[in-house]
Amino acid sequence: MARKRIGILTGGGDVPGLNAVIKSVTYRGSEDDIEVVGLRRGWEALTHLNLDDPSSKSHYIIPLNRENTRVIDRRGGTVLHSSRTNPSKMKKLPDHLAGRDFPVSRSTKGGIATTTWDLTDEVLANLAGLGIEHLIAIGGDDTLSYADKLNRRGVKIIAIPKTMDNDVRNTEYCIGFSTAITRASDAIQRQRTTVGSHERIGIFRVFGRDAGFTALYTAYATSIRCAIPEYKVDLDKLIQLLLDDKHGNPSNYALIVLSEGAEWEGYKVQEFGEPDAYGHRRKASVAEAFADEIKRRTGEETIVSDLTYDLRSGDPDFIDKLVALTFGNMAYDAILEGKTGLMSALVEGRYDLVPIPDAKLGPRKLDVASAYNTERYRPLYSNKRGLPIFLNRAS
Repeated sequence: MARKRIGILTGGGDVPGLNAVIKSVTYRGSEDDIEVVGLRRGWEALTHLNLDDPSSKSHYIIPLNRENTRVIDRRGGTVLHSSRTNPSKMKKLPDHLAGRDFPVSRSTKGGIATTTWDLTDEVLANLAGLGIEHLIAIGGDDTLSYADKLNRRGVKIIAIPKTMDNDVRNTEYCIGFSTAITRASDAIQRQRTTVGSHERIGIFRVFGRDAGFTALYTAYATSIRCAIPEYKVDLDKLIQLLLDDKHGNPSNYALIVLSEGAEWEGYKVQEFGEPDAYGHRRKASVAEAFADEIKRRTGEETIVSDLTYDLRSGDPDFIDKLVALTFGNMAYDAILEGKTGLMSALVEGRYDLVPIPDAKLGPRKLDVASAYNTERYRPLYSNKRGLPIFLNRAS
C-alpha cells in the first residue's frame, strides 16, 4: 500500500522561520510513516515540472527526511527556495508545454498588449502525478490567493501565513514579522550614533507596500515618528515636527521610519520596472523623495537608510521560531484530520485555524483610529488593555 504523501512549498519573499515549518512537518511525518515532499521554487515547481524528465523531477522535487532537515531550522531563508510564480497568469509557457492548449487571457494596459495562460490544469495533473494527497503552502497574500484557488478546484490544502508586512487577513501574526521589527529596531538604535554625530535627520525606509505594520511597530519599539500607507500625512506639519524633535534633542538629531508605500498630500509613490506575476511593480524610494523635500524646504541635511531586505535576512528570533513551529504543527494536525481550505493563524492572541483569506478583499490594513496618532505621526500608546499580544486584531 502506497504511503500517504504531503507536499510543501514556500512562495514569495523569504522570511526567517520558514525552515522551522518545513522541519516540523517533516519530523511529524516521519513519526507517522507519511512522506513529505519539498516542492522547489514555490508554485514554479508545479508549473514547470516535467514528470517525464528525470532531471526536471530532481530539480523541482526534494524528498524530505529527518537527515536533510535536521539543522535547517537554525537559519533563515528557505531550503526549498522561492519564486513569485502565478500559475493563473503565466506570461510564458515552459518549453515542454509549448503548443499545449491552456485557458488564455489577453489585456491591454498603457498601450501594451499582454497575453497570459492559466496553467492550473497542469498544476492539478502534476499533483496527481506526484501522488501528493495534501499540500501545505507557505506564503503571503499572493501565494495564498492561488492556494485558495486550488482549494476551490478540489485540492486538499492548508496554508501558513508568512510576510514581514504582517498584512495577511484572518490572522494577527505572520511568520517573519517579529524578526523584521527586531532587525529594524537594532539598525535604528545603532545608527543613532551616526545621525547624532552629524546632527542630521535620519530617515529609514522599511517594507510595507499596502500596510504600515512594520513601520508602526518599529516606531513603537524605538519611540520615533512614522508614516504609513493607511494615512496621508501633511508634509509641512511632519517636517516641522521633525525639526522640533531635532532642536529639542541635546544631540541635535531626529529620526523617522517610513513604509515603502507611505504618501503625503501631493505625492504618490512612483513605480518602475515590469510588474511581477501578481501585478506588483517596484517602488521608488519614498525615503529619498522625503529627504529631497526636507532639503528643498528647510536646507536641513539628512541620512537615508533603506532597511528593506536586511529585515528578512538572517536567523529567526524566538517569536518567529515559536510561531513557525506551532503553525507547522497545526497544519500537520489539520492534514491528519482531513481538513482543507484552512490557514494556521493567531486570533485574539490564541492559535487557531481560519479560512484561507479571500484574495478579493486585499491585504489587511492597520486600524488607524486605534493604532496611529494622526496629530503627532506616532503610534498610539494608550488604551491597550484587553488587546491581543500583537495589539491589532485579525480582520
